[in-house]
Amino acid sequence: MSFWKSVRQSLRGEEHDYTALPLNRAVILLAVPMVLEMIMESLFAVADVYWVSRIGKEAVAVVGLTESVMTLIYAVAIGISIAATAIVSRRIGEKEPELASQAAGQIVLLGVLLAAALGMALGFFAPDILRLMGAEEDIVALGSGFARMMLGGNATVFLIFLINAIFRGAGDAVIAMRTLWLANALNIVLGPCFIFGWGPFPEMGVTGAAVATNIGRGIGVLYQLWHLAGHHSRVKVRWAHFKPEREVISTVLRKSGSGIVQLLISTTSWLGLFKILALFGSAALAGYTIAIRIVIFALMPAWGLANAGSTLVGQNLGAGKTERAEAAVWIAVKFDAIVLSVIGLGFVLCANPLIRLFTVDPEVMAYGTQALWIVSLAFPLYACGMCFEAAFNGSGDTWTPARLNFLCLWLGQIPIAWGLAKSFGFGPVGAFIAVPVAYSLLALSSWALFKRGKWKTQKV
Repeated sequence: MSFWKSVRQSLRGEEHDYTALPLNRAVILLAVPMVLEMIMESLFAVADVYWVSRIGKEAVAVVGLTESVMTLIYAVAIGISIAATAIVSRRIGEKEPELASQAAGQIVLLGVLLAAALGMALGFFAPDILRLMGAEEDIVALGSGFARMMLGGNATVFLIFLINAIFRGAGDAVIAMRTLWLANALNIVLGPCFIFGWGPFPEMGVTGAAVATNIGRGIGVLYQLWHLAGHHSRVKVRWAHFKPEREVISTVLRKSGSGIVQLLISTTSWLGLFKILALFGSAALAGYTIAIRIVIFALMPAWGLANAGSTLVGQNLGAGKTERAEAAVWIAVKFDAIVLSVIGLGFVLCANPLIRLFTVDPEVMAYGTQALWIVSLAFPLYACGMCFEAAFNGSGDTWTPARLNFLCLWLGQIPIAWGLAKSFGFGPVGAFIAVPVAYSLLALSSWALFKRGKWKTQKV
C-alpha cells in the first residue's frame, strides 16, 4: 500500500489489529493522527503567546510563570496518562477489550478526583505561588486572575490528557486527534476575543487567555466523553466501569506513581530554570518563554511519532511479539530524527526572524533569539531520547525514565544552569546552554538502556 493511501486511511479512523499489520504501515496509521494532534497543540501554544505578547512583556512573563507551575499538574496528568496507555494497549494486545474499558473507567475516576483536589488548593493560593516563583508585585497584580483560572480550572487539561491516552492505547488515535483539534481551534479563535474584547466579548487582558483555554478544553472533554460512552471507540465505558475497583486502581497507581515521579522530575527541572532566569529580570524570562513556546511547537509533533511507538510497544508486548515491539521503536526513532534534524536546522538559521514575530522589545528579542538558537542545536538527540523513553513507558517500565530524568535533569541541567549563569557569569545564556547539554546526555543514556532490553520483560 502506498504511503499516501496509508495516510488517508489513517485519518478515517478505521479499526486495525496493530499486532499483525506490516510495521511501517502500522507506524504510519498511528503516527499521522498523533502528529496532527500534537501539531494543533503546538499551534495553540504559539498562538496563545502571540496574542498575549501584544499586551506586553509582563503579560508574557505571567504566562511563563503560570505555565511553569502548570507543568506540575501536567506531570501528574501525564504520569497517569503513561500508565493509561501502557495498561489499555496491553489489554487490547491481549484481546481483552472489556478489561481495557474497566481500566479506562478507573483512570477517568482517578483523574477527576485528583484534578479537583489540585484545582482547589492551587487556585486559592495562585497569587502566593506567583510570588514564590520570584514574580514582582506588578506581575502578581497583573497575573493573579490568569493564574487562578488556569490552576483552578486544571480539570479540563487533566482529563484531555488522560482520555486521549486511553484512546491512543486502544489504537483510536483519530479520536484523540479530533479532540485536540476541536479544543485548541476553539482556544485559538476565542483567545483574542477575550483578551482584547472583540465583538460582544468582554476585554479581560491576559486573564481572557485563560478563559478561552478552559472553554475550549472543556468542550473537548465533553467530546471525549461522548466517544467513551460508545460512539466509534474501541474502549466503551459504562457507568459500572466507574465503580471503584481496588485491584485495577492499585495497578493504575503503581504504574502512575513512577510515571508521575518521572514527569515531576522533568517539569520541576524547568521550574528550576525559570527560578534562575527570574533573577535576571522579566526580559530574560519573556524571551525564554517565547523561545520555549516555539520549541514546543516543533517537539509536540515529534511526541506524536514517539507515542505511536509507545502504543505499538504495549500492544505487541501484550500479544507476545517482543522483537516486533523493538522494531517499531527503531522505525519511530528514524522518522523522528529526520524530522527534528530538519526543523532544528531551520530554527538555528532563522532564530531571530522567528522571535521577531512575537515581540518588538529589543531586549526580549535578544534573549529569545539566543535561547532558540542554543536549544535547537540538539534537536536530533531530543528525537531519539523521546522515542526511547516512550518505548520504556509503553512497556510499563516507567522507573527507568524516572531515574534517567533525575540523573540528567536534576543532577545535570539545574547545577549546570546555575553554575554557568551565576558562578561563571554567563547570565541567562548559561541557563540556555544547560538545556541541550542535559537532554543530549538523557538521549544517550536512554539509548544504552534500551539496547539492554530489560523493558521487554515488564508485566502490566
